[in-house]
Formats: sequence, C-alpha cells, structure tokens
Amino acid sequence: MRVELGDRSYEIHIGNDWLPQLIPWLDFIPRTSAMMIITDAKVAEIAGNRVLELMRSGGFKVELAVFPGGEDHKNLTTVGTLTEKMVELGLDRHSTVIALGGGIPGDVAGFAASIYMRGIRYIQVPTTLLAQVDSSVGGKTGVNLPQGKNLVGTFHQPSLVFIDVSFIKTLPEREYLTGLAEVIKYGIIWDSGFFGFLEQNQSAIGSRDQECLQQIVHRCCAIKADIVAQDETEGGIRALLNLGHTFGHALEALTGYRRYNHGEAVAIGIVLAARLAAESGVLSSSDHDRIQNLIVSLGLPTSYERLVSSDIINQMRKDKKSVGGQLQLVLPTGIGSSQVFANISESQIARVLY
Repeated sequence: MRVELGDRSYEIHIGNDWLPQLIPWLDFIPRTSAMMIITDAKVAEIAGNRVLELMRSGGFKVELAVFPGGEDHKNLTTVGTLTEKMVELGLDRHSTVIALGGGIPGDVAGFAASIYMRGIRYIQVPTTLLAQVDSSVGGKTGVNLPQGKNLVGTFHQPSLVFIDVSFIKTLPEREYLTGLAEVIKYGIIWDSGFFGFLEQNQSAIGSRDQECLQQIVHRCCAIKADIVAQDETEGGIRALLNLGHTFGHALEALTGYRRYNHGEAVAIGIVLAARLAAESGVLSSSDHDRIQNLIVSLGLPTSYERLVSSDIINQMRKDKKSVGGQLQLVLPTGIGSSQVFANISESQIARVLY
C-alpha cells in the first residue's frame, strides 16, 4: 500500500518470511552511496548481521551502528553518537539510513536521519509488532528528555517501510503483548469491524498465527496510512492515534521507564480514557466493558500501582499534546469512533485515577 503525501509518498510492503525481497525494493538507492543500519543491541543479535550481509550481497556500501536498547538510551546523547558515526563512515546528503528494530531504534534512527546534513533518506525495517503496526509508519521521529517522552523530534517521512511479519516470532511474550495495545487502539478509534475481528480471533492472536498477524499488520497500516495522508503533522484527526498515550506517557515517565513498557502503559491509558469517557457520558457502559474485556483477555494490564493522582496529572501537563497548559485528551465515543476533547477538567481526570 502507499502513504499518499505528494512528493513524500512512499510504499509499505508487508509479507511473511521474505526479508530477501527487501533488496529489489531498494533500486532507487545508488550502490555507490554510503549507508548505515541503525539498531539496538538486542535486535543486532537477532538480525543485525543478517541484514548487513543481505545488503552487502545486494551490492550496497553499508555499515552497522549499534546502540544500547531501552528508553534510557532514547536520548540526544545517542543521537549525537550516531550522527558522529555517520560522519566517520562518510555518509553524505545522498546517503540512506536503515532503521532496523522496534519503536526505539525506529524513532532514534529516523530522528538522526532527519537532522544529519539537514535531512537524509531513511528506510524503516520494523521487527516488533508495535513498530510494524504503528511507529514505523507516519514519519514521527523523536527522543526523550528527562522531563518527558518524545519532547524532541521531527516529522520526517521514510522512503520505504518493509515489514516481515516473521520477526514477530522472535519476540519475548511481554514485547509481543506491548504491540497488541496499539493494535486494539486502531479498532477503538477507527474500525469497529476490526475490533470485532480481534475479539473473535483471540486464540490465533495468542498463538501468533502468522496469517492472522499479517491481516492485523495490514489493517493497522492501512488505517494509519489513511489518517497520515489526511493529516501528516497532527493538526487534526491524526491526534486520534494518541488514544491512551497522554495517560500512558505519564505512567512511563513517573516510573522511570522501568515498571511499564510502552504498550503496557498505553493499555492502562486506554482503560483510563474509556473510564473517563463513560463517566462523562460520551461512551456507553457496554462499549466501555468491551474495551476493558479485550485488553484483559489479550493479557495486558488495566491498572497501575503506587502512583499519586496529582503526580500523574502534573506529568500529563508536560505532554507535548497539551496546549497552553490545557490538557487535550482523545476519548472513545464508541467502538470505532473517538474524538479529541479539550474541555475536560483536572477534577474529572482525578476522579478516574486512584
């Protein structure tokens, strides 16, 4: 499929166990131009050398750059180290970066590419469910500051997104589940039929059935491509993709990015958003229950521990989606529909926290 953005349009290719097919899709890259694969230490062990050898066998001049994984290293220091490495390897304005891995390598590599020589081309090769269904598409890049998540970043669209669903088989169970939070999000905000598909195929999802996962990845990417084509820089409907994220980012930051991974925090955030929507009268109790039940049945958390409500609200105020100190929250209004609300008071939010 294509993400239609005029002269910044690009294709998303999705398949299963087809990594060698990446090479034919790279015919727009000169073989004489220096390239760099950016990944983290975990992904490097699983796929780094495999992709490096594949690229070199295709005649590309490419090197591998590895940084430590985790939110602790999703920062400007890492980006500085990587851009210095780009200079060492001779990357120029015609060079290409390959972002290999989950959401963190994708965000870091994309950001580094966006600022190196005022922006060079990059390609997303996502290896986690979360990255395949969400972060690899749409051009959001960024890193964390001590004060909050993704506070420094750019919109820099990839030139290609290449997805091999077979990578999902390599994920630890917790890492797999974190991607399901973003999958559920798409059904809630956009597609009630897809939400029903998730409800009806829980066994296949739990066993990581490759055909089922390919359908899931394809549908999520199609939804995101549609949304991004309509609103590239989040001036309107793209904000719907943040369902659960304002709550979730606060939980991640307050726990030092160690207690909850991103998907777990988002799952809890979706539950809190649904509770707030139900208490505000914009979501029926039956739809609230369906949302919570699916999150529970797919193995994701629905509650947080040992945090103070006032601390959560204070952290939410630092979220980059707040405007003039006013919180803006995405709330579900039904299964398959959602809205951005800017008139929710902190006392209303406090009532759904505990």
